[in-house]
Amino acid sequence: MAENYDLKAAAAGEVAAPVLAYGPPAPRKFRGKIGLIGCGGITSHHLAAYRAAGWEVAAFLDANRAAAEKRCAEFFPRGRVCASVEELLATAGVEVVDIATHPGVRSPLIEQVVAAGRHVLSQKPFAVDLAEGERLVRLARAAGVKLAVNQNGRWAPYFSYARQAIIAGLIGEVSSATLTLNWDHTWTQGMAFEKIHHLILHDFGIHWFDAACSFFGDARALAVNATVARAPAQTMAPPLVAACTVTFPNGIATLSFDGSSRYAPRESVVVAGTTGTLRGEGAICAVPAIDITTAAGRGRADLSGAWFDDGFRGTMGELLCAIEEGREPENSAAGNLRSLAVCLAAMKSADTGEVVRL
Repeated sequence: MAENYDLKAAAAGEVAAPVLAYGPPAPRKFRGKIGLIGCGGITSHHLAAYRAAGWEVAAFLDANRAAAEKRCAEFFPRGRVCASVEELLATAGVEVVDIATHPGVRSPLIEQVVAAGRHVLSQKPFAVDLAEGERLVRLARAAGVKLAVNQNGRWAPYFSYARQAIIAGLIGEVSSATLTLNWDHTWTQGMAFEKIHHLILHDFGIHWFDAACSFFGDARALAVNATVARAPAQTMAPPLVAACTVTFPNGIATLSFDGSSRYAPRESVVVAGTTGTLRGEGAICAVPAIDITTAAGRGRADLSGAWFDDGFRGTMGELLCAIEEGREPENSAAGNLRSLAVCLAAMKSADTGEVVRL
């Protein structure tokens, strides 16, 4: 092998990027209705996505009735604002329930809806610990219903394209995934989010943990090492800076989060494999293209769509497809336990200063 002390890359000619089906899935003939429990701010994106896809939301429920009335009037004015879970479940045609509440009250709601024989799309993270997650998975299986998790980042165009390229074998076996984010998360100050100690690793980072795990396919993480820090002059309670490495049998994922970056927010994604590399960079949650480089050359896939709201159409669409086709959804709760385990291990590692082995 020739010497390469200056680490020069081999020249790569320009080629056409592979055409891949990375858009959000949609069922062919699903005509059931959706119920929504929890009508907070993020649900405007859920509902906009469902309306655009032609899926009817027929029932709304929130502890703050005014929030439910607002969402119903904005998006599905023919819908029904309910006073209880029982009333929502009794609404004619409701087959799927989107549970978009905070984690603390989510498990008993999932249990109640599953027991009533309805399919569930749960907001992420769908459980506060693995034992609870496993229990909910067992309950759903026993009831014969689908339980999926709203890991909407999976259908962000850049994550979805990268995942499809990996599944197609275009870069060989993945050896590393490097995800880096610099953005301003101080907009959450004074909100309920500020009460979450691991706001960055848990509530926010779960999407990137899930993406990293999906890049390694069925391989299970072996160990997680994470750390958090307070940014200079930050006034918020949760640490806004975090970093994590996740070790897989044949590779490592590295994640870096700086939620205190007020200027020039940026996100980058690099996934290296044995026969190629995927690379993308751009605005937070909005990387516009993925470059794929192999021995054949470098191709640039300019992507259409956006995380908001294609990601939300993707999670519900995949669940509806799974119901229609009688299979497990790609975003099933059972599968999501792997990325949830990594996220929870990262929090434990940050708290203890030790590597957590899975």
